[in-house]
Amino acid sequence: MNGRIGSGFLESLKIQANLKRLQGSLRIPGDKSISHRSVMFGAIAHGVTTVSNFLPGDDCLSTIACFRQLGVKIERNQKELRIYGNGFAGLTEPGEMLDVGNSGTTIRLMLGILAGRDFFAALQGDSSIARRPMTRVAKPLKEMGAFIDGRKGGGYTPIVIRGGHLKAINYQLPVASAQVKSSLIFAGLQANGTTTIIETEQTRDHTERMIRHFGGEIEKRGTVIAVKGGQELEARDVQVPGDISSAAFFLVAGAIVPNSEIILERVGLNPTRTGILDVMKKMGAQLEIFEAEDGGFEPYGDILVKTSELKGTVIEGEMIPRLIDEIPIIALLATQAEGTTIIKDAQELKVKETNRIDTVVNELSKLGAKIQATEDGMIIHGKTQLSGGRVSSHGDHRIGMMLSIAAFICDGDVFLDKSEAIDVSYPEFFDHLKKLQD
Repeated sequence: MNGRIGSGFLESLKIQANLKRLQGSLRIPGDKSISHRSVMFGAIAHGVTTVSNFLPGDDCLSTIACFRQLGVKIERNQKELRIYGNGFAGLTEPGEMLDVGNSGTTIRLMLGILAGRDFFAALQGDSSIARRPMTRVAKPLKEMGAFIDGRKGGGYTPIVIRGGHLKAINYQLPVASAQVKSSLIFAGLQANGTTTIIETEQTRDHTERMIRHFGGEIEKRGTVIAVKGGQELEARDVQVPGDISSAAFFLVAGAIVPNSEIILERVGLNPTRTGILDVMKKMGAQLEIFEAEDGGFEPYGDILVKTSELKGTVIEGEMIPRLIDEIPIIALLATQAEGTTIIKDAQELKVKETNRIDTVVNELSKLGAKIQATEDGMIIHGKTQLSGGRVSSHGDHRIGMMLSIAAFICDGDVFLDKSEAIDVSYPEFFDHLKKLQD
């Protein structure tokens, strides 16, 4: 399956096409969102937090590196992570600029934490982060009393912040964003008074669950969240479930590759993240879900998927925040469904690692997909036989994994440029693909 061609930025990964079947079971790596938050909560809690099944992807390692610069002792081995927290007050001014790499989660949530600290910090990331909007976080944090500046008034990185002495606010989120919500929750924990956040649609609730797990309090009624300032958190052990956003690639592979049957073990089943399962069932996928009875603060279980006869559907509205990261692989799934699939209300895709609307459409079109972009999503016509060709991840890990799965149902080999981007969230991805072929 894997063969490198060329060198440097021209290096390509050759992926064998026209696969006959995928069989076996996999333990999916830890959830990226929960791994990020486990480091953050461990750093601001009092005591030693032990994290099992931490995702050692590039993004999560960037979070560890940043908190080490803020004076937090963090030990990591192959089995677990140990974080020695001393509360918010234990964070210290960094001597150098904080580099978040490719991680939007790291920079946006960290801004909320730093907003309550009375010291100076500067943050930057890679070229992708430099294009991603920070105003949606900076604006409410400024309202709470933090000083934030940077390129275009703090709208883009590099960005600087001096925090401290925050006041609580009532804030209506202009977009459905778990990152913005979580940033304001972290700031609210340090503010004078009770901060109220109103969501447009419910987004992933890992931050709210983790506050309670670490002994804190947070109120939630529908889409209204309230968090009191001045809370102190206590260290807790965290068992990170498998990432359903990573599992999604194998769920789709199992549904579209002939003669396939795959079991994915200990996958996170948080209902704010399981939109991919609902959509696949709606499209006719053969799925069985076995939820664990001993689930802690995050539910999990095993998922069985088999080759399926699929039909097109419409994906819109409140479903979108529950599967926003899975839309690239859902687009591939739709190319193998009878009829037309329409994805709308997904404007947020434009400000991910790439403009995922344009990138998905352009790259799948190279492989022969009948797909077109719209202002807020895409339209996919199936069922379509895909062809081989040269494609690129454009430095976006989810695009790279989607195109790797697409190769399996193409009638010619696929050459993937910038495959290294996949290491951001799934360093074992190609090893796991190979395991299912053996």
